[in-house]
Amino acid sequence: MIPVTILTGFLGSGKTTLLKRILTESHGMKIAVIENEFGEENIDNEILVRESAEQIVQMSNGCICCTIRGDLSRALSDLAAQRQEGKMAFDRVVIETTGLANPGPVAQTFFIDDQIADEYLLDAIITLVDAKHAHQQLDEHEVVQRQVGFADRLFITKSDVADAESVADLRHRLVHMNPKAPIKAVNFGVADLKDIFDLRGFNLNAKLEIDPDFLAEDDHAHGHDHDHAHCDHDHGQCDHDHDHAHGHDHDHGHGHRHHAHHDDKIKSFVYRNDRPFDPKKLEDFLGGVLQIYGQRMLRYKGVLYMKGIDRKVVFQGVHEMMGSDLAAKWLPKDKKTNKMVFIGIDLPEDLITDGLDACLA
Repeated sequence: MIPVTILTGFLGSGKTTLLKRILTESHGMKIAVIENEFGEENIDNEILVRESAEQIVQMSNGCICCTIRGDLSRALSDLAAQRQEGKMAFDRVVIETTGLANPGPVAQTFFIDDQIADEYLLDAIITLVDAKHAHQQLDEHEVVQRQVGFADRLFITKSDVADAESVADLRHRLVHMNPKAPIKAVNFGVADLKDIFDLRGFNLNAKLEIDPDFLAEDDHAHGHDHDHAHCDHDHGQCDHDHDHAHGHDHDHGHGHRHHAHHDDKIKSFVYRNDRPFDPKKLEDFLGGVLQIYGQRMLRYKGVLYMKGIDRKVVFQGVHEMMGSDLAAKWLPKDKKTNKMVFIGIDLPEDLITDGLDACLA
């Protein structure tokens, strides 16, 4: 299957700089870059000849750039067909969304369309956040909050031109919105491109093998990718995950110390419990939650301890589309536990938490 990376971020966040590198640098990778729309800041102004009637342009480093205004599914099908026929060589795809786009519908393409789901593996959504302007953009544009909420990995760009205190505050704010995405400050002029590929953000089975920290007792483990910076005792992140019994009050009380002035609509919460779920009850409850709140649920994922099942059950979803799968067996040394992360817009945390409690065996 062809791995796909979705690149999102507001206008001016650095996507063009990164795409320029992908399309011109001699990195030895064969990548098809899909621009999901013409736009003022897009790469075609810089590199591609405007008059070219051809939609697909082969770059000197072996990459392919393809600009599409229309249907993403059709473009992906065409690319896959040309690859199979040997007319085109590429190993992966990067899709750039426009700066004003909500990445949700782009991600859903890989689940809704069976043909696309057979050919392509959605590897990760990467969101670029401009250190200098992010606070204002997050305050003014809900789409920027959505871009953060959908991310598997967050890159803070231009941190060299912002003051350290505002960058630290931005990290805290991002963690509060999306605790599952590692955060890294980068300069895409020199960053390692391998940091953006093969993250397996959407394949939780593989993610678990790579990242056993998902079930770690606290989320210090989750800081390994970003310098432990967000854990400098902003207890909103480091504490609220320990144990669901006292964990779900982080939105009021001590968790908001750093975030008092940012009332972001998009928030996250973590549910933990060491008792097993009743599979039927949980399926019915989650089905109901998705029906009512699906459009407000951006991303959610978890590892579940189910009664009568000797393997970990992993699940994740985007909006109303949820998938689950059996993963590795629980080993004798494993602490059997449930951990679920929900990221969404004004989700009723108490209602969902109480409902999950009621599904325990």
